[in-house]
Amino acid sequence: MPELPEVEVVRRGLERWVSGRTVTAAEVLHPRAIRRHVAGPLDFAGRLAGRRIGAAMRRGKYLWLPVDDGAHALLAHLGMSGQLLVQPAATPDERHLRVRFTFEDADGGELRFVDQRTFGGLSLHPASPDGLPDVIAHIARDPLDPEFDQAAFHAALRRRRTTVKRALLDQSLISGVGNIYADEALWRARLHYDRPTATLTRTQTTELVAHVHDVMTAALAAGGTSFDSLYVNVNGRSGYFERSLDAYGRQDEPCRRCGTPMRRSAWMNRSSYFCPRCQRAPRPRPARA
Repeated sequence: MPELPEVEVVRRGLERWVSGRTVTAAEVLHPRAIRRHVAGPLDFAGRLAGRRIGAAMRRGKYLWLPVDDGAHALLAHLGMSGQLLVQPAATPDERHLRVRFTFEDADGGELRFVDQRTFGGLSLHPASPDGLPDVIAHIARDPLDPEFDQAAFHAALRRRRTTVKRALLDQSLISGVGNIYADEALWRARLHYDRPTATLTRTQTTELVAHVHDVMTAALAAGGTSFDSLYVNVNGRSGYFERSLDAYGRQDEPCRRCGTPMRRSAWMNRSSYFCPRCQRAPRPRPARA
């Protein structure tokens, strides 16, 4: 699933090309694409026809478009391969086109949801009092959010019996961080992914959050990270931050800080990339008598 920078790039594209437009029709070409909208394709299309789209919104990895007065929201879950593309109406359909939105001002093109692996989807939901789709109201704020509460985040880390990378990927603690940017931030902070959160000092937490913020800001400036053709912005362009990665995907390459070969470890059905010298593994706790 794309992480915060990639989703923010898409949000900005929707803000420019879709927000403020009125939907003429929503055409569902594959029912799996709206499986999270339990009322089905006809209800989905009927409830969007004639509705005006509001300003594109995001929290963490989650993206949505308010509908009309904001009482409802069109939530987009990109999954592993979901793409929201703004295309001229005359453009031939993409092979994996799942949903098409046409608008009153046809000259502005149409919005297409394309999803090769069909893990993503679109759905309509009531909005919570603070404007979020109700199904994601539990998602924490992300480090780019001005209202992110760093003190509360540190207190939550100290209470949890978990490790630092698990905490970074816990969207109820801090949102928007996935495997790639967790590894990048941990490398910058010189923290091993298995470091117990209860051992982090307030200074270490502050520095870690700052690194998460900085690496995401840099990735956002580069258009996100694209390891294949599946992540693109609304105009179909890939990001290029993968050229600047310091940790992720760099197994056996020299650490850019100390020259030690980087390592890869299997971790929760994923991979963790780290420097064994800069990011010392925590010492095993002695067994209790």
